[in-house]
Amino acid sequence: MDLMFQPAALAYTYDGSFEGLLCCVFESYQWKEVPLAIHSEGEKQGLLLESKWIDTDSSKAERVLKSIPLRICPEAAELVRLGFWTCTPDKELLLLNFLYLGFAHGRKVMNMLADDTVNALHKAVQQLQREGHHYLGFVRFSVYGPVMAAVIEPRGFVLPVIQEHFCDRFHGESFMIYDKTHSMALIHQPGQQAIIPLDEWVPPEPDAAEEEYRRLWKGFYHAIGIKERRNDRLRSSLMPKRYWKHLPEMNSSQAAAPDSKPKLEVEESPPRLEHGKLK
Repeated sequence: MDLMFQPAALAYTYDGSFEGLLCCVFESYQWKEVPLAIHSEGEKQGLLLESKWIDTDSSKAERVLKSIPLRICPEAAELVRLGFWTCTPDKELLLLNFLYLGFAHGRKVMNMLADDTVNALHKAVQQLQREGHHYLGFVRFSVYGPVMAAVIEPRGFVLPVIQEHFCDRFHGESFMIYDKTHSMALIHQPGQQAIIPLDEWVPPEPDAAEEEYRRLWKGFYHAIGIKERRNDRLRSSLMPKRYWKHLPEMNSSQAAAPDSKPKLEVEESPPRLEHGKLK
């Protein structure tokens, strides 16, 4: 870290966007101050610090984003973007400290794994990528009229990580993957795709055709299993139980049980994109 930078007894607060975080980096360098914490808007603050609101300015964010591949390397820019999507505690301060190191040491910061900051960021990104890889096989779509939809509850924000895979694989289909944890949804129609905020979406009750598809899928799943080689411990290791909730073949009884919590009125079909807008 630059010796001219002084720790400041304050916390930056921003709007929670990636651009907003880049503006926090810009603010820190502009005033040569190191905040003790960075919080997104509405997040509970654990320290009694003076709060400094950081406005999101796209021009400032663009300047910081362009400086990363130039002063460090292109791989660092991707690492920072992936790091922002992780669920690691205090990820904003972790990314700020990584950029301090990167701007000071250049490309070699990517291999400084003995440094606590660099090591923690690499581990957080590896965990995000591992979770995203799991969801390539653990997403289960249901058909609601002309649209396929799936619900996931990941720890990290994996939708941008899995977006290219599913949009390429189902390029001719209309589908939605709803991230219940982060209240976001990946919406795709042929020729259009977007990740949008979605406060809540409750799947409609499956019709007869969908129920038949589920029955056939469960039958296939059990038919290909070898009873004598069943290993529940190994299965739980390779496919942790937190994924099972939305896998009909793993938890059919729960899937059929009514939700005890009150539900909002269910739409007949998932949201769709029309001329770039959510409908």
